[in-house]
Amino acid sequence: MKKAKEIIDLSSTLTDIWRVLSDEERVIVRKNARIVHYKKNETIYIEDEQPKELMCLLEGKVKIYKNGVGGRSQIIRMIRPVQYFGYRAFFAREPYVTAASAFEASTVCFISMNLIEDMLRQNGSLALLFIQLLSLDLGVADNRVVNLTQKHVRGRLAESLIFLKESYGLEEDGATINIYLAREDLANLSNMTTANAIRTLANFVNERIISLDGRKIKIIDEDRLLKISKIG
Repeated sequence: MKKAKEIIDLSSTLTDIWRVLSDEERVIVRKNARIVHYKKNETIYIEDEQPKELMCLLEGKVKIYKNGVGGRSQIIRMIRPVQYFGYRAFFAREPYVTAASAFEASTVCFISMNLIEDMLRQNGSLALLFIQLLSLDLGVADNRVVNLTQKHVRGRLAESLIFLKESYGLEEDGATINIYLAREDLANLSNMTTANAIRTLANFVNERIISLDGRKIKIIDEDRLLKISKIG
């Protein structure tokens, strides 16, 4: 982990928060924000750690995950620029129930949650913004619970591929998902064993739904992938 005192344009990165802050609050945020660079697979926070800061991913990709039975990891969410994370536990007055790590080289902006809370008490628009963010996260979590428990492995894997495509976009060819996942990570995202993920990917390849080149996944037939995701 490398800390940096570099100057960043917070107005162009923390856009959601920036637009509801007063000029005085913007000055305070500028003075207190810090930037940290993480290497691939470097831990950002761990389970049971006390939350102290709001985090905003500026560059890279971050995974939020939880270690389950037998040491198996479940990826809860994938964070993309410029999403906020790490604040729910602070509002709940509890330690983190998940962990976060950089999926690739990433840059994260940190702002003290005590500072954020002080501003929330004075700024109703900022408070409404965080209510909206928490509500959106809850909606995503509710859908994930249903989909990961009720869909078959084909539906879960198809949904994960669609989710990755919508979150991170496609490469210049307009078909290859712009993230390279190890089979284990894809399995953890889809709530299945690595063996099932490998087998299902192979089936999708045989059915000409996707093609594989190492960790690169190219979507050939998105309509069929969407259909499989929906029917589960």
